[in-house]
Amino acid sequence: MAEKETEQGSNQSSGDSGTATAKPKRAPKKNPQKKPPQSLPPYKVLLHNDDKNEIGFVVRTIVELTPLNEDRAKQCTVEANDTGLALLLMTHKERAELYQEQFTSKGLTVTIEPAEK
Repeated sequence: MAEKETEQGSNQSSGDSGTATAKPKRAPKKNPQKKPPQSLPPYKVLLHNDDKNEIGFVVRTIVELTPLNEDRAKQCTVEANDTGLALLLMTHKERAELYQEQFTSKGLTVTIEPAEK
């Protein structure tokens, strides 16, 4: 029995040689050249005249929904009232669509269209 224990002990210690295998070196990853971000195409947000909303309500709504101040909102409202249409602002399509939905929910008519380049 003693011989078996000795053989097992020597077999166990010889199983681990202690040599490490080196991992193959990889070429460093090259970062793809990033293109500078392109600006989104601009869209016009146009306010249409209507006969059902008061000027004060239209001005307050413009100030509430857009970054325009009260003076600019008044100018746009008067222009829409006099000519039938006024350019409120220009922005990218997604935001223009949001403005359109918000103005529509307040009972005002706003359309969007691509700005000419």
